Amino acid sequence: MKFSQSLAIALISLGFLLGACASGGDQTTRSESPVASPEASPAAASPASPATTAQADTAHDTSVSEGGQVVEAGPYHLELVTLKEASGVHLDFYLQKGDTHEAIPDATVTGQIQLPDGTQKTVEFEYDAAGEHYVATLPDTAAGEYNVAILTDIKGEKVNGRFNFSQ
Repeated sequence: MKFSQSLAIALISLGFLLGACASGGDQTTRSESPVASPEASPAAASPASPATTAQADTAHDTSVSEGGQVVEAGPYHLELVTLKEASGVHLDFYLQKGDTHEAIPDATVTGQIQLPDGTQKTVEFEYDAAGEHYVATLPDTAAGEYNVAILTDIKGEKVNGRFNFSQ
């Protein structure tokens, strides 16, 4: 009896394990963007000091998403949407605050991007008032994985998020 009970527990455990593997075991948000293939939205870069840098967590609020990768950093909603273009990659970055996700138009936003070959590029984002978000173009078309660190300065407060995409 003890053997059959142990066998049943082992089979049930194996079933759970196989079920998790079949679903990929991935609990991250997926984008429908033709370029973006988000794996995870890892936590932001290590904060310099808790008073000036908000560290992003991986909580996702898809009810207000623009279809990209989302990182919630304290009271801030950060979202990166990528779109492949002939000349490179169009980047839309939504920086919002509060439960109402109010756009923040007066921040400094910089993207530090690691290209598939390991080289680094920096892009400056400009605010698009009509779209209430920040935009930039990455003039690169190499196939592979791109790692992106978005660094924002909101009136002296540093809020960062990490994203990735493939093309």
